[in-house]
This record gives sequence, structure tokens and C-alpha cells, in this order.
Amino acid sequence: MKTAQEILKSHDKFIIKLGLERIEKILSLLNNPQNNYKIIHIAGTNGKGSTSKIINDILIEANYKTGLYTSPHLFSYVERIKVNNENISDYVFNQLINKIDELAIKNSIQLSEFELLTATAFYYFYIKQVDYVVLETGLGGLYDATNIIKNPEACVITTIDFDHTERLGSTIEEIAAQKAGIIKENSRVIINENNLGYETIKKYIKDKNAQLIPLKQIKVNFNNNENKNYAIFNNKQYEFNLLGSHQAENLALAYGAIKHLKISDEIIEKALKKVSWQYRMEFYKDKNILIDCAHNPNGILALRNFLDENFKDTKKRFIFGCLKNKDYNKMLDILIKEEDELFLIEYDYPNSLKFEELDNKYHAKKINEIKDGINENYLNIICGSIYMLGEKLKNYFL
Repeated sequence: MKTAQEILKSHDKFIIKLGLERIEKILSLLNNPQNNYKIIHIAGTNGKGSTSKIINDILIEANYKTGLYTSPHLFSYVERIKVNNENISDYVFNQLINKIDELAIKNSIQLSEFELLTATAFYYFYIKQVDYVVLETGLGGLYDATNIIKNPEACVITTIDFDHTERLGSTIEEIAAQKAGIIKENSRVIINENNLGYETIKKYIKDKNAQLIPLKQIKVNFNNNENKNYAIFNNKQYEFNLLGSHQAENLALAYGAIKHLKISDEIIEKALKKVSWQYRMEFYKDKNILIDCAHNPNGILALRNFLDENFKDTKKRFIFGCLKNKDYNKMLDILIKEEDELFLIEYDYPNSLKFEELDNKYHAKKINEIKDGINENYLNIICGSIYMLGEKLKNYFL
């Protein structure tokens, strides 16, 4: 038997011919496992992971058995598929990947890597008899393999910005139209009015006779002295374990997705205090290290705003790495100020940014390992591609 990793690496990451025909065929052969639980579907450019995790953790705290499907992973594929916050085991993952891959080959279905993973997730959640699945799109929405679902409990659209323009379109309207593809007839839709794609999304909501759910006004503040974060809504202050004022929008979206379930404030309070999402603005105060997988201009702006709001007079070192097809010049223009130090870290991933491709104006230095850029007298911000973080932090113990 091949390992799951061997099988997945043998599949294309993307198949040029877009569409849901392949995922539809394989799921049909598995008796459509995705029809056996309620699904909250989430699309967007930034904030999908945090929003998904907030929803997931509130549902678990409310005693719903909950599946979570996200991408990409940091260290292992199994991180993408969780039930009640536990990764699918390596053994079960290998068994299911082999089973579904063999079924696809037998029936001449050429699945992409993501389609195979998605089918595996749907089937695993069926085996585990979950109540809810929090389902994050991989890329876009309309032609994403996750969009095979028919009747989502809620459709959540997070911040829309320019990313993956080679596949999703070069304008906000084109990108928003792809994200809006997850909206189904008569579904609940949760989106912020400040979303750049809001006007485009509104047209799809009307066409699908969907219900637009109004959002609560939420504030998120970090108390540097206490090293605690707080969310303020419902005339109450909740300790909230995800950092950054941008998390106010993600929390509002998450709350909008589950508020029809009438979950008590006490349960929400417990969930928000515990919710975590690895390497999404995680602050290790004792080591003066902050890690964030901001990898596009919008995410970098959220990171910079957090630093300016809470660490204005602190000396900063940035350890940064990203893919060269990202708008890295715009990202660094937002991120780096004259008094900051920048270290570019190269990593072993196709299309990763190389030091010689970086403009001299940033006065960057090249490093190969995280430890080479850390200085305890600075706030050390390790940020950029999730692939870089996955590789370079794997053996760096915090």
C-alpha cells in the first residue's frame, strides 16, 4: 500500500479544466457522504481560517460533534481534517486516501490533489457521524471542490482582496463573483458591508433569493500589560484568544453564522477564551516573538496595524518569506518602516522568493534559518507564506 503522501504528491495540485464533475462522480460512488450532516461553507481571500476556527470551537463548546476542513496545512496533510479539534489519524488518513484513489482509478476519474483530499474529508466526517462540518473553500468558490454541497446551513464570505488573480480574475468584481459561487437558493449569507466585494455579492444574494444576515458590531482590543485580548459585544467584554482588531470582523461573521442556533453567552464566552489558530498572529511574550502567516497585502496590513496599535515604540525585526507570484513589493512597502530590520528567509518550495529578486531599497539581509534572525532585544516578527512557516518552524521550538 502506498502512503497517503505518495499518492497525493502524484496528483496535480490544480487541474486546468475547472468544474465539479470529477468530485461529483467520486462522491456519488461513495454514496454522497456530504449529504449526511449540516455544513457551514466559508469562502474569501483573508480570514477564512480564523472564522472557521471560531465557528468550529463555539459549536464544539455547545456539544455539537463538529468536523473542520481547512487548507493548506503547516506540517502534515492530516491537519486539514479534524473532528472536535482532533486531526484524522495517520492510519485512517492513509486507509481512506488509498481507498478513494483506487476507486477513482477504477472508474477513470482524474482527481486533483485537493479533490482527493476533499472527498476524503467528506467521507471521514460521515464515518465519524458529525453533526456539523465547517467547510473552508480551497480556492475561489464557484468551481472549488467543496462547492459540491447543495444546502448549506450558512454561507460565509470573509474579506475579499486580490489574490490568486491568475485563476480567479484581475478585478474585485471577478474575484467576488467566484466567491459568491457558494451561495445557494434560499441560503443564509453572512458578509460584512465593508467587504470590497459587497455590491457584487448582493446581486448574487438577490438572484438566489438568499437571506442576508445582519452583523453585530464587535470591537477587539489587545491589552499589552495583561497580554490579553478582548472582544466587546452584547454589552459585554469577552476574553478572546485571537489577536488583531481585524478579528472583530471574523468574529462577527462567525457569530452571524451560528446565531440562529441560540447558543448561550456562557458557551460563547468559554469558546472565545480557548479558541486558537496556529501561527495566526500568535504572540510569545516571554521570547519576544510574534508569528503570523500574512501572505498578501490585506493580511500584511492587518499585521502592521496590530503592531502600530500595540508595539509602536518597540524595535522590530521582520523575518519574512513568501512566494514570488505574490505582490511582495506591495507587502513589504506596507510592512517595513525605515527603523525596522528585514531578514529574507529562503525556503524549499517551488516559486519561493529568492534574495536576489528583492529590491535593495528594503536593506534586507539573507538568512537560511529562523534562529539566525532572532534578537531578544527586538520584537521578532516571523511572517509570510504558510509554506515557509511550516518548513522553517518545524524544528524551531518556541
